[in-house]
Amino acid sequence: MKTKKQPARTVVTKYPRHSLEKVLRIPKAILDQNAGKECSDEDTAKFLGIKYNKGPYALELSSALKFGLLDRPSAGRITVTDLAKKILRPQNEQEELAGLREAVLKAPDISAVYLHYRGENLPDTQFFENALVDKFGVPKEKVAEFKAIFFDTLNKAKLIEEHNGKQRLIDVSGDLPTKTGTSEVLKKLGKAVAVDANDTCFVVMPFAAPLGNYYEKVYKPAIEKAGLKAVRADTEIFGAGKIMEQVWSGINAAKVLVAELTTRNPNVFYELGLAHALKKPVVLVSSNEGDVPFDLKHIRVIYYDVNDPFWGSKLLEKVAENILSAIQNPEEAVFRSEEST
Repeated sequence: MKTKKQPARTVVTKYPRHSLEKVLRIPKAILDQNAGKECSDEDTAKFLGIKYNKGPYALELSSALKFGLLDRPSAGRITVTDLAKKILRPQNEQEELAGLREAVLKAPDISAVYLHYRGENLPDTQFFENALVDKFGVPKEKVAEFKAIFFDTLNKAKLIEEHNGKQRLIDVSGDLPTKTGTSEVLKKLGKAVAVDANDTCFVVMPFAAPLGNYYEKVYKPAIEKAGLKAVRADTEIFGAGKIMEQVWSGINAAKVLVAELTTRNPNVFYELGLAHALKKPVVLVSSNEGDVPFDLKHIRVIYYDVNDPFWGSKLLEKVAENILSAIQNPEEAVFRSEEST
C-alpha cells in the first residue's frame, strides 16, 4: 500500500526576506519615476522596468514594508514613507545614516537580534545560530538566509564592526530620535523573569573615581530598573567584622551580579572568582576589551565608550536588560569550566 505523500510544510518567517540595501530600490523608483506619489503594486514594478508577480517581487514589496520604507494606504496601494525619503533624499550628512538605522529597528527579528546583542560581541557561530533558533524563533532551515540578510543590513547601516576577530554590534539606541524597541525589550524580559522585591544584585567594581562614581549614576539605577535591590560591598554591607566574610555573604545571597572589569582591578577579579565558584550569573561590563580575560570569552560582555555622549543612558538600559536576561538564561552568564563544556 502506497503511503500518501505529505504536503510540504510552509515555513513562516517574520523577518524581511531581503536586505535593506536590496529593497531601497522600490521607494527610489517611486520617487524617481512617480514623484513619490501613491501607486499600485503593479506600478512599482513598472517603475523598475520589471514584470510584476505575486511571488518573488511581492515578497520584495513585503520586505520593504517591514523595514518601514513603504506603507499601504489601502489594499494593493503603496506610498513612500518619510523614513524612506530621509534615507534617499537626505537634507544633511547625518540624516541618511540615521534613517538606515531607524529602518533596522523597525524590521521584525532583525531588530530583536540587534537590540539583544547591541554593545556586545556576537557569540561564536554555533552559539549564535543556536540562539537564533531557540531564542528568536528563526526556523532552523532559514538560519543561513537570516544571517546573510542580517549582516548585509547591519553593514549597510554601519551597525557592526570587527574587534579582534569578533563582530561587535554598535549601540546607537540613545542616538536616534526614538528609542523604539529598547523599552520593549526590558518590558518583555520583565514579564518573563520572576524577580522578588528582596532579590539582590551584587556589584563588583573598583571604589575609586571615576569608575567608582558609576555605581550611583549607572549601575544602581539599572539594577533598580530591573526590579532588584543593588548592593555594593563598600557602602552597603561593610561594617564591623571580617570584610571578606561580608563580601562572601553578599555574593552568596545575590540572585545575580554585575562586574565592572575596566582597569583589571585585583579585588574585582577576586570577587568575580568567588561568584564563578558559586555558579552565580554575572553581567560583565568593560570599556576596554583588553581588560576582559580570555577565559571569559563565552560570557556576554557589555562594552561602552565614555567618549560617546550617550554612553551613560545606553549602559544603564543595557545593564538592566542583561540582568534580567542573565536570570532567564544563566548559561550565558555563568562561568563554564572545561569539564562542564
